[in-house]
Amino acid sequence: MGSSGTYAGDVTPETAWQGLAGSAEARLVDVRTQPEWSFVGIPDLANLGKKVILASWQVYPGMAVDGGFVTKVEGQLAGSRGPLYFICRSGARSRAAAIAMTEAGFGPCFNVAGGFEGDRDAAGHRGQSNGWKVAGLPWIQD
Repeated sequence: MGSSGTYAGDVTPETAWQGLAGSAEARLVDVRTQPEWSFVGIPDLANLGKKVILASWQVYPGMAVDGGFVTKVEGQLAGSRGPLYFICRSGARSRAAAIAMTEAGFGPCFNVAGGFEGDRDAAGHRGQSNGWKVAGLPWIQD
């Protein structure tokens, strides 16, 4: 677990799950795009009685950062001010989102290292070495 000093740091998917399970106020924010949510799947927090906050950090298909991201997330928090865990495909967009939300006064904000699909393996494929899915954590797909 490291930190750049601008957010609470990186955590494993398992640590994020434990944090979400251990705090009624904790939320998971999936910052990927609509096509990723639809075709790859999303974390399933139903066992915890929670829903994942879906808010794209970058707008598909151009992938420009969404200037309204903080406002969109805040609107879905419904007043909750607990820990926030951010997840994307592999951890880059979610780190940027955690930093932005920390700078906006939210937090603590954590980045889920390895993301939903994980890093590429030697063959260039995701979903084999690390990440939410590889950790065996619950997820659903349309």
